[in-house]
Amino acid sequence: MEKLERKLGYTFRNPALLSEALNHSSYANEHRGGTPSNERLEFLGDSILGFVTAEHLFRLYGSLPEGDLTRIRAALVCEQSLYEVACRLELGQYLKLGKGEEAGGGRERQSILADAVEAVFAAIYLDSDIQSISAIIHRILLDRADAHVVEERKDYKTALQELIQREEGHSLTYRLTGEQGPDHNKTFIFDVLIDGVPAGSGSGHSKKEAEQAAARDALEKLEKK
Repeated sequence: MEKLERKLGYTFRNPALLSEALNHSSYANEHRGGTPSNERLEFLGDSILGFVTAEHLFRLYGSLPEGDLTRIRAALVCEQSLYEVACRLELGQYLKLGKGEEAGGGRERQSILADAVEAVFAAIYLDSDIQSISAIIHRILLDRADAHVVEERKDYKTALQELIQREEGHSLTYRLTGEQGPDHNKTFIFDVLIDGVPAGSGSGHSKKEAEQAAARDALEKLEKK
């Protein structure tokens, strides 16, 4: 655990908290009788991370409205972001997993690693205070997230939906207009229609990615009007 503590930049006064943060539910289920899973810590860590990130964005972007702040926060604390933190910490090698989860590749599973990061955040908070965990979250997550990361993960579909819902009676639909490439590397092309009229188009290697690109194109065109 000392190696992990060095990566975190924090030494636990109560090492049992860190140990609990690394107990996956599959491990706890196989070791009943006092071995807790990290699910309660994950629950607390999610709230701590949300608060620290919200305060950071509130201070950083003094003029942005609530909707934009919410979307940026979601991009910063999404599962992918937490998974990247887990990879930098090499957190997978420290997890305690049940035999089935171990055999199924749980040490590399994105959702398990992301949840474990939140549990570790909670463990640090309980072992110290909000100032200490805030500093760590900034150092290993928030201060590393640049504008490109936020932009890349922005939910354009939600933003477009919110925009057209400002007035009642409008409809928003997505239509697949083409597919290109072989099955193992296919590109999908989508149009987004507002009230049945094409408003934007986009492509991507998944349908979800293509829909997001189409929504972004529509938003950019609407902003120019």
